[in-house]
Amino acid sequence: MSTDTPPTTAGIPLNGATAGTVSGGGADAGSGQLEVGLLAPVWTGTAGAAATSDGAWLAAMLQAEAALGRAQARLGTIPSAAAAAITAVAARPELDLVALGRACRESANPVVALVAAFTASVAARDSEAAGYVHRGSTSQDVLDTATVLVAGRTLALIRADLAGVAESLAGLAERHRTTLMAGRTLALQAVPTTFGLKAAGWRHLVLDAIDRIDAAAEHAMVVQLGGAAGTLAGYLEYAPGESPAAYSAALTSAFADELGLAAPLLPWHVLRTPIADIATAAAVCCGALGKIAVDVLALTRTEVGEVREPGPAGRGASSAMPHKRNPVLATAIRSAALQAPQLAATVLGCLPSEDERSAGAWHAEWEPLRGLLRLAAGAAHQAVELTGGLEVDADRMHANTALTAGQIISEKIAAYLTAHLGKATARQVLNEASAAAAATGRPLDQVLRDDDRARSALGDPAAPADLFDPAAYVGAAPALTDAALKRPVPPAPTALTALTALSRSHGA
Repeated sequence: MSTDTPPTTAGIPLNGATAGTVSGGGADAGSGQLEVGLLAPVWTGTAGAAATSDGAWLAAMLQAEAALGRAQARLGTIPSAAAAAITAVAARPELDLVALGRACRESANPVVALVAAFTASVAARDSEAAGYVHRGSTSQDVLDTATVLVAGRTLALIRADLAGVAESLAGLAERHRTTLMAGRTLALQAVPTTFGLKAAGWRHLVLDAIDRIDAAAEHAMVVQLGGAAGTLAGYLEYAPGESPAAYSAALTSAFADELGLAAPLLPWHVLRTPIADIATAAAVCCGALGKIAVDVLALTRTEVGEVREPGPAGRGASSAMPHKRNPVLATAIRSAALQAPQLAATVLGCLPSEDERSAGAWHAEWEPLRGLLRLAAGAAHQAVELTGGLEVDADRMHANTALTAGQIISEKIAAYLTAHLGKATARQVLNEASAAAAATGRPLDQVLRDDDRARSALGDPAAPADLFDPAAYVGAAPALTDAALKRPVPPAPTALTALTALSRSHGA
């Protein structure tokens, strides 16, 4: 599971909120220069925020540059010493994050300014090695590959938290397998169900979200290496005498191997399905957790009072009403679910990229994708606490099934009376009795026993003793709960575990 401690990558503070100079300088977080998540309570201060910060993206770009140098050295097209120097400087750069951010306005992407600054840093260490930085490459190769690295690491955090959520929900479903509660449709009580089935349904959605993350990991964890227009011509220019087919394949494979990613069949600089896969997986995660959140919010209402959020004293306090303890975890999670669809739509709208590099569509992906990753990571992080400590009031749930004076089982009574009175008469009797029960507050069974048409049927010695008991009308809820809990949490895909392991070995 993720933690609230921001990790560091390549010597760069990943939260970007406490450092203006990447090596640890002291821009004031209150200066307005750097984002701290003041308006984003769903993700601020979490590991997901750190993993998607400007510092994290910069670190990933430097890792891509270093990996490219090592891959070229493996194939003999740059000196091994140069690759070692490039890697060493990438691991401990002296770069001003704020200045790089401002400089990116001049090229509409952050790589051009980064390469200039990074080359200067390498030159300060090894002037000869500086000539091999970014050799034959292009901005999109570096930024797209960095994006996949950032996304993969963030998806790994999200997935770990989702697995924790699934475990907590399994426990809730098992403990409340037969806990009676009102099933509600269109905001009104419908028929009885169990809280165990509701929790099992939540878990099912979470496992669906994990499946989407795993699918994205399988298809999207690929390097981008195409050069200026997807032909790798720039790389081949520095490999005279090499077979274009063999060298391009070998370089892509070596580059991927250095980063723990996969090698794509084709450069995907304008074939944006990897980005679309990541975006949709994050959006589904937000939506799945949002379903849990809206249910918790509804069940937390004062008039319902069936569940309560966990939390220390003081959390959820109102600035105006001392008696309130607001459900802040579910509120934050729901906020993520409401924002995600529009961000995903923006990313999907960038799929029709013109030519061999889009003027605007590529650029338009960056912030929405980061927003989706942040929201999904933040929602998953908060859902761990929400589901792990959710307080369930089984007595209140049971009591609430009596609010309609027996009408909650009118469907069951209709089926019983139909066998004795016929469908049309039974429906007429139930309609009239339900209206009378609602108007007078009398229990439905008493109203029916005063009706000459229903009295004989209800007095039949063969009538079930629990005919009017809501607990006897939960259908297959316990069995469905048991079936749902047999669905396991799948093991994490190697595409994520390998990426995470290799990132750590390279100092990420």
